[in-house]
Amino acid sequence: MADGRTPLPEWLRNPEPPRMTVGRRLSTWVDGRPRLRAARRAWWARRSRTRWSERHPVPAAIISFVVVGVTASVLVAGALYLFFLAKESGR
Repeated sequence: MADGRTPLPEWLRNPEPPRMTVGRRLSTWVDGRPRLRAARRAWWARRSRTRWSERHPVPAAIISFVVVGVTASVLVAGALYLFFLAKESGR
């Protein structure tokens, strides 16, 4: 090249077409059906919405902290209760 850059290799200039995997074939088949295509687009639109925890990070953090604390307390209390029962049955 005249500007001093090296030319691109052949595989980069003309890449191979994507392989027709099962997923690509299924995607092509779904896109060929109008109702399935509409359902897929509705699903994508629903997934691209922001989550409640992303819109309200502080309440989500507080709620998750409380839920984790309660769950951990219940698990520890249950383990202690099982150890107590095992100790009592061993006598």
